[in-house]
Amino acid sequence: MHLATAVTVFAVIFPAELPDKTALASLVLGSRYRPAFVFAGVAAGFAVHVALAVAAGSLLGLLPERPVRAAAAALFALGAVLLLRTDRGDRGEHVGLHGRQPGFWTVAGSSFAVVLAAEFGDLTQIATATLAARYHDPLAVGTGAVLALWAVAALAITGGRALLTVIPVRWVARAAAAAMLVLAGLSLAAAVS
Repeated sequence: MHLATAVTVFAVIFPAELPDKTALASLVLGSRYRPAFVFAGVAAGFAVHVALAVAAGSLLGLLPERPVRAAAAALFALGAVLLLRTDRGDRGEHVGLHGRQPGFWTVAGSSFAVVLAAEFGDLTQIATATLAARYHDPLAVGTGAVLALWAVAALAITGGRALLTVIPVRWVARAAAAAMLVLAGLSLAAAVS
């Protein structure tokens, strides 16, 4: 496992996930239920998604290198455009569970289901698959991606509201878009060279 690859993946996935719907869902769940229970479910959901994304990206890595790099450049550019175009303001999303004091399995299971449903085909899942295809290091990509997603979930659950009063969501989205544009340029340069 290459540490530099894991750090690069973390640096791309972390800001891309900050303004995402699952971060908001984690914040809402964490404000209503025991944070440790919510984190357990959210962390498991993210681990499943990263495993699926890395597997898909590893399969892409078996294809000829130039077309994969060109496709990766296009996907990174598309991700940047989507981050810049999407209004990350009030989305009106509400996540709720029934019952006054639900136990671990109820809260963790519901949190897992929210992440599982919300992350399929999500920008960070596509970015993780693309990074797995680009770097050919599934362990480093998986580690960097899952740590980034877990870090966002932990921030959202424990201090998301305070963070968003300091750093506007639009700035976070712009930073993630800039990182994706840099990766798009690097992938395109590698595809044409």
